[in-house]
Amino acid sequence: MRSLDLTAVTWHKSSYSNQDGGQCLEVAVGFDAVVPVRDSKSPHGPVLAIATDGWASFVSAVKNDALGA
Repeated sequence: MRSLDLTAVTWHKSSYSNQDGGQCLEVAVGFDAVVPVRDSKSPHGPVLAIATDGWASFVSAVKNDALGA
C-alpha cells in the first residue's frame, strides 16, 4: 500500500462540532481515491484512508439517520 503525504493538508471538522471538543472527526480533501479521516482529539495519531465511495455511503447514511444508533 502506498503512503499518503499529509504534511500540507488542511483538516476540516464537522460544523456540528463545538469548542468543547467531544467525539469529532476531521477529514482532508484533495485526494483522488480516498478520504483521510482522523480523530480531532488526537491530531498526531493514526489516520484512516477510506475509499471515496465508502465515505460517500457513510455520509449519506448519517444524513438519512440510517445507522440505527
